Amino acid sequence: MALGWAYIDCSGSSGGGSGGASGPIYSVQFMTASGTGISSGSTYFTYNHTSNNLVLSGNLTVTGTISASVFQYRDITVIDATGSTFFGDTSDDSHIRTGSLVVTTDVSNTTPILSASTTTKAVHIQGLNVLYEYIPPTSSLTAIYTASQPSYIIGVRSTGSVELEIPSAINYKSGAILLIKDEVGHTNGTNIKLSAATDTYTIENDHYYILTGSNPAISLYSNGANWFVF
Repeated sequence: MALGWAYIDCSGSSGGGSGGASGPIYSVQFMTASGTGISSGSTYFTYNHTSNNLVLSGNLTVTGTISASVFQYRDITVIDATGSTFFGDTSDDSHIRTGSLVVTTDVSNTTPILSASTTTKAVHIQGLNVLYEYIPPTSSLTAIYTASQPSYIIGVRSTGSVELEIPSAINYKSGAILLIKDEVGHTNGTNIKLSAATDTYTIENDHYYILTGSNPAISLYSNGANWFVF
């Protein structure tokens, strides 16, 4: 066992000599050759301890997992991800895309399901499955229901007279479409009455619209202020 003290000369540990370190200020050190004990640095890989900022100018290859609070992407050519991905964590998040969009069943793009073109300003959909709700069966003479928002197709299954309150066209926004269909066949003087819930909007320039006959249907669109039949 050694006792006492030892003197170590560190005069050769800097300036690029044997066993020394060199490179520009803030550069992260790396070994210049195997077994030499000499390290150096580059302006392409720096760490500023004052600003707590690590900078890499060049390419980065990661074989494991990267975890970060915020990612900022620039000039991406291909995003190749396996498995499910999630964007956003709250309902007020906004995801904006510039350029066309294509959703397909495979990478060969042979079966497009959804596409949006910035050239034609058109959206193409292979199949459309919209929100559907129904007014349940009832024997009461007049049943009053309020349509959900948003809704696209409303089926009436009640055989008695029905009053259906249509939500505000303002809330539905311009260009919205609403379809109402009698699914059971109203007869013997019963009808389906569409009414505005408030006086702030109209249905075909009135506060109500009545469907009569057997199995009637109606299509409405919103101009952002009122509903119209088409």
